[in-house]
Amino acid sequence: MLDSRTNRPEPLPDGAGVGYKPQHFSNILEAPAAVSWLEIHAENYMGSGGRPLAQLRHLAERFPISVHGVGLSIGGEAPLDQDHLSRLKHLIGWLNPASFSEHLAWSTHDSHFLNDLLPLPYTQATLARVCAHIDQVQQVLGREMLLENPSTYLAFAETEMEETEFLAEIARRTGCGLLLDVNNVFVSTTNQQTDPHAYIAAFPMARVGEIHLGGHDMQTDAHGAPLLIDSHGREVVDPVWALYAETLARAGRRPTLIEWDNDVPGWPVLEAEAARAAALLAEVPA
Repeated sequence: MLDSRTNRPEPLPDGAGVGYKPQHFSNILEAPAAVSWLEIHAENYMGSGGRPLAQLRHLAERFPISVHGVGLSIGGEAPLDQDHLSRLKHLIGWLNPASFSEHLAWSTHDSHFLNDLLPLPYTQATLARVCAHIDQVQQVLGREMLLENPSTYLAFAETEMEETEFLAEIARRTGCGLLLDVNNVFVSTTNQQTDPHAYIAAFPMARVGEIHLGGHDMQTDAHGAPLLIDSHGREVVDPVWALYAETLARAGRRPTLIEWDNDVPGWPVLEAEAARAAALLAEVPA
């Protein structure tokens, strides 16, 4: 959707969005209810035609679209994949979405792509590499990108700074925005036995352009301690909703996405999660 005065994409509304799934296409058009914007994964729409792109073009006429990348390997040691970046530029060019985001993670090694978003040590060397990659992405795309905090299951001994400090410095050096995934905060702090409230208090909220909420699974490690897995396969749990409300109290209204990528439910279930987010957003003064 374009601003008729500037021909630039309208920003995401400070309301609730959902990750678009093709099985919900008709429901979204007929009864979006609490849903005011949609997110797609970039890698699903880098082809040259077909029903997926036709549906996306149709949806983009009705809803602001956020594009979320999962394959750039922003934290990887190798240079960014130029073919991937070129396909991403083409998608961003014709879709002209309201927002583009990627993960603070790596997923490539040599010529191999690993089907996971892997964590990084927070060192000066990593900081320089991530900033260089973000500078390159923003220059190629001609727009700001948002960088998402990861879900982590371990910490690196060589880490030199806190994750919130690392993200704040990236944003300062590159001018990028941040995507705050509240479920990732809960998963990471539970797994590493740190304080999620302290993390939220330290997060650079002024740079946050989007918030994510999702579900996770609970397991136990070899010592019987809880181990949370960022699965995106179930509803948001109450402690994450509480942490989200705390985040809104600090950050104010922010566009908020419900992520549900695995074991995707019927539309009423997904829309109900979006409605819960919308209700919390409505309680925050504009």
